[in-house]
Amino acid sequence: MKKSKVTKHKFHIRTGDNVVVIAGDEKGKKGTVKEVLRDEDRVIITGLNIVKRHVKPSNENPEGGYLEKEAPIHISNVSIADPKTGEPTRIGRKRNEKTGKLERYAKKSGEVIKNV
Repeated sequence: MKKSKVTKHKFHIRTGDNVVVIAGDEKGKKGTVKEVLRDEDRVIITGLNIVKRHVKPSNENPEGGYLEKEAPIHISNVSIADPKTGEPTRIGRKRNEKTGKLERYAKKSGEVIKNV
């Protein structure tokens, strides 16, 4: 069997960004990106998409039982929250006149999105 090559895309969403879920069970909820899984095109958002995992007893968890943790959400179901209004928005990039570096900005309000 031949393995397919996984292409890594450039994402507009980064760790630490405030985002809004725009599709799925968690639609409309807001949170902060905890981790970006580039190989899977998914993000983990703090406090959202909580799932229960059955855990066997081990040295770390001697009693076993249920473990609740955040499951990944596909990146297409998430949008950056506008810093001004908190609504979902698209991202643009423009060069800062003072420093000459590229900055991300919200297309709805024009506000610069801070890099964390």
